[in-house]
Amino acid sequence: MVQLVGSLRKELADSLSSCRVLVVGAGGIGCELLKNLVLTGFKNIEVIDLDTIDVSNLNRQFLFQKKHVGKSKAQVAKESALQFCPTANITAYHDSIMNPDYNVEFFRNFMLVMNALDNRAARNHVNRMCLAADIPLIESGTAGYLGQVTVIKKGLTECYECQPKPSQKTFPGCTIRNTPSEPIHCIVWAKYLFNQLFGEEDADQEVSPDTADPEAAWNPEEAAARATASEKDGDIKRVSTKEWARSTGYDSIKLFNKLFKDDIMYLLTMDKLWKKRKAPLPLDWQQLENHARPQEDSPGSGLKDQQVLGIWGYCKLFQHSVETLRSQLEQKGDGAELVWDKDDPPAMDFVTAAANLRMHIFSMNMKSRFDIKSMAGNIIPAIATTNAVIAGLIVLEGLKILSGELESCRSIFLNKCPNLRKKLLVPCVLDPPSANCYVCASKPEVTVKLNVHKSMVVFLQDKILKERFGMVAPDVQIEDGKGTILISSEEGETEANNSKFLSDFGIRNGSRLQADDFLQDYTLLINVLHTEDLEKDVEFEVVGDAPDKAPPPPSNQEETNSITNGNKDSAQPSTSSKAPAEADDVMIVDSDEEEEGASSSSSAAAATSGTKRKHQDAETGEASAKRPRTDQSSAAAADDDDDDIIALD
Repeated sequence: MVQLVGSLRKELADSLSSCRVLVVGAGGIGCELLKNLVLTGFKNIEVIDLDTIDVSNLNRQFLFQKKHVGKSKAQVAKESALQFCPTANITAYHDSIMNPDYNVEFFRNFMLVMNALDNRAARNHVNRMCLAADIPLIESGTAGYLGQVTVIKKGLTECYECQPKPSQKTFPGCTIRNTPSEPIHCIVWAKYLFNQLFGEEDADQEVSPDTADPEAAWNPEEAAARATASEKDGDIKRVSTKEWARSTGYDSIKLFNKLFKDDIMYLLTMDKLWKKRKAPLPLDWQQLENHARPQEDSPGSGLKDQQVLGIWGYCKLFQHSVETLRSQLEQKGDGAELVWDKDDPPAMDFVTAAANLRMHIFSMNMKSRFDIKSMAGNIIPAIATTNAVIAGLIVLEGLKILSGELESCRSIFLNKCPNLRKKLLVPCVLDPPSANCYVCASKPEVTVKLNVHKSMVVFLQDKILKERFGMVAPDVQIEDGKGTILISSEEGETEANNSKFLSDFGIRNGSRLQADDFLQDYTLLINVLHTEDLEKDVEFEVVGDAPDKAPPPPSNQEETNSITNGNKDSAQPSTSSKAPAEADDVMIVDSDEEEEGASSSSSAAAATSGTKRKHQDAETGEASAKRPRTDQSSAAAADDDDDDIIALD
């Protein structure tokens, strides 16, 4: 057994062996972190993760082996870590950290919480629980070669939610169904199609042409008479997609002709859609088969996942994947449903084929299976070395906290390329709490703009309080002098209110609501601003959501020492000063696991989420963005683009 204890001061080593720490997440960062903790001398560790081990995890989560596939990540991580230090006391929970069992009192059992999460909802929740329990939190994340570690302490630093983060980018239904213009539109459509055919049907994920598209503005009866699509099986029928597919016995050729011929011909009857756009080109199975070339059906040289097949190759892939998925449904029995998973080959084949066929129809360049998997699975390629570096930095920041040196903690950014001072790791001073934060301010308060005559109580609960403001079990009362209860977290108590409009309860412009989440020990005052002038497809707005401009930077105060190992026994981290916010702001990035995707990763080629003011390295004055800006004076700098990598929350 190897431990780092000998290189630490005795007081700190004693503190490590007695303190309790909580690790939230046992994935890419979590595995490295757990190993680091036991080797550093931490003895009392609790780790929680809801996920199970998948084959795709094995290339970077080194506490897991092939024999562990399907088992709890937390439990296996515990067992593997104990092999490094059998005397450690590790408790594993195969559970969600958002379970009400893990309340504020639970968090108060720890001296330190370390996040290794992969989604924004859980990050927000842990942030609030640590604020409520007044426990230091070390937040972290990686995205490809980029990474970040930061410390959050109530009253001293910004919390995770101090800087607004835009919601995940979504696309209007009519764009997905009628007028896709980007590959991601076709990939989303293909994922919807999978659910409509084989999974749980969702009315919001319809894939047939949208006759209600306001841009089309045509007469459906007149267009139907002009449509040249046949009335045989495979034509558009106003029945459920799954129902129709079952009636054909999931016949892959009939499915193909409906989706890629008849539906497209139906779209062509919506004349106005194509006046300023290139019209789609329908595909016919028989014609394609007659003109197929054998080489289109066979893969070329190179990695299979990174090849782009010909159109007939994707036709055959579509046919094969439909037949395989149909067999899986039959094996599961009547009423069974499949769940789309990027790591399930037939499901991935189906989405790859369907998305590429639709791209071809709408005159887009087709994509490789690798590219589509990256976009469909919201994946930023995970790099084991990045996880290892970030996990090491988490422990170093933890050592500072346990040494009582919170003032020396830093936000540390791992860049893809060295900056002008040849640094990959750039430390920045921690920002103080935002006075306008709706989470950590002394009296959190927001103003929400919506139409009280069109917004239902259930919309307030699900979309605004839970989804936008991250509450788990909200209770809401109207400040009307009577304390009217609008929403109760007690099951069934206010269920009758759900389908009523806010205006039915006397809520109007200027009304105030008090929302409480007792699990998070969190209260939010909501000022209602009634409006009937919201933009199209916008159901509500949070007033002042965009961060204010950062104040002018103060005079630079350089420190002589630069960061080495983050320990007081060595050089101190360099401080930094604030710079005005710019377009390429530094943002907190999410871990390598799939969901959030990067919940708030920063990338020039990425869909970003979350804004954080950029800092300057005190020694160089260079902005410490995780993607270093190209400087004309640094002609030798490597190109910083990550081609075809997208970061979706």
